[in-house]
Amino acid sequence: MTDRRAGEPVLVVGAGPVGLILACELLQQGVAVRVVDAGRRGDPRHSRANVIWPRNLELLDRVGVTGDLLDIGHRLAGTAFYSRGRRLATAWMSRLPDSPYPFALTLSQNDTESVLRARVAALGGVVEDGVRLTALDQADGVPSVKLEHDSGRVEELRPGWLVGADGAHSTVRKELGIAYDGPPVDVSFAITDARLTTSLSEDLSHYCYAPSGAIVLGPMGGGVHRIALNVPHDAYDEDNPPPRALFQEVVDDRAAGRSRVEELLWSGSFRVRVRIAAAFRSGRCFLAGDAAHVISPAGGQGMNTGMQDAFNLAWKLSGVLRGEFGEGILDSYDSERRAVSHQVARSTQWLTKAGLVSTPAKVALRDAAFRAADRTGVFQRRIAPQLGQTAVSYGDDGRHPRLPVKVAGPAGAGANAPALSAEGWPVIDPDRHTVLLWPGTRTPPAGWPGARDRVRGALPEGTPVLDLTRAVPAGLARALGPRPAVAVVRPDGHLLARLDPSRPQETTRLLARAAHARSQP
Repeated sequence: MTDRRAGEPVLVVGAGPVGLILACELLQQGVAVRVVDAGRRGDPRHSRANVIWPRNLELLDRVGVTGDLLDIGHRLAGTAFYSRGRRLATAWMSRLPDSPYPFALTLSQNDTESVLRARVAALGGVVEDGVRLTALDQADGVPSVKLEHDSGRVEELRPGWLVGADGAHSTVRKELGIAYDGPPVDVSFAITDARLTTSLSEDLSHYCYAPSGAIVLGPMGGGVHRIALNVPHDAYDEDNPPPRALFQEVVDDRAAGRSRVEELLWSGSFRVRVRIAAAFRSGRCFLAGDAAHVISPAGGQGMNTGMQDAFNLAWKLSGVLRGEFGEGILDSYDSERRAVSHQVARSTQWLTKAGLVSTPAKVALRDAAFRAADRTGVFQRRIAPQLGQTAVSYGDDGRHPRLPVKVAGPAGAGANAPALSAEGWPVIDPDRHTVLLWPGTRTPPAGWPGARDRVRGALPEGTPVLDLTRAVPAGLARALGPRPAVAVVRPDGHLLARLDPSRPQETTRLLARAAHARSQP
């Protein structure tokens, strides 16, 4: 039996973290959204992606789930790197000066999805499991799809917009005919969550290098650790998963400290081939998460990169559907997120290769470089923000860096006026551009109060605006700069522009251009 109907304004295909975040964002805006998922393959015990970095903890505030995740996750202060058992360097999340959440959080992706599914339900949404997209056409400019249910029923519908968050083997991407290529990274890993007795710190993840290869041990709380190590291609498969003896042997050979693998909760293997879609947008269809990019698991960046896809797309698409932004702003989703995906792929490729060098000369060179970077502070200044994804910026010249801010609350919650949090972080509007009035770190000029008031007076009615003081966290003060400024902040916390407060009309014109952008503002 085939049903034909118009469908909801937005169809999200795939109910992993990326699709669920999109659904939450849109539902909070009152946008009708339908989420369908074909179902998972493989061992249901597989915890899959298991780390959320500081930047994503900030963004998850947008959908009101950060607190729930913190309640069940295990906090990590940073990531330590070793060679032949000796520590080379440490990237400390706890020393990031510009994040409201200076730590990483480890928990099973299954738990992350449970929290997000509960949020979808609380917002009145439903996830339809056992429903797969089998055909997609948008010849007349509007998506037309076929959905097949496990019962055999087939639907034909025309959603206004479609987001493919359906994984690396995305049917949406294939139906759109979008190429999916990438750099020559081809590595196989054995992976497990295991009960471990270890002398290693429980508040750090541990990247251990040896001439025979690399191993990662990531605490997940309660004595359970994620263990990942490189293995030859085709050494294991679903019918022959990696055994406990393999993990113990490699832990003994490569890992720092002393550890005993007590029990495997599950184990498996997978082969990584880095791929990035040639386009993230085709008309009214979008790709996000693994459907748009698959990168090396080194550094735990994959799911986090996909989450940022969801947040970047969601505020733009919901703004277009609400009539606040012109449709052209959606072009910037493709340009911004595709550029970031290539950057993340390069950094994870570097991290993967660093762990696999084996000749004495290359090992010595790598170890010396890591030690020098740690000793001079370069490792903390460059690698820690990169891992924590707080260094993400948009624009060819990085003119839209992320600012250390928090979000006012779930979108559409009503009167969420910008303010300062108890810790001094600006709390911005989740739906519209927020204007921050910054007096600078030095003594403000005598004309500052008047300039500030003229900017306020020139802003369109209802513009979220917040006066800052110099008593803000040091990381934010450095980001805003020493001189007075008008900082226009996007709903995702990225700086749109820093403007001269003596020219209030510049701010007004910028806000108008941002709302009616034909391309990236």
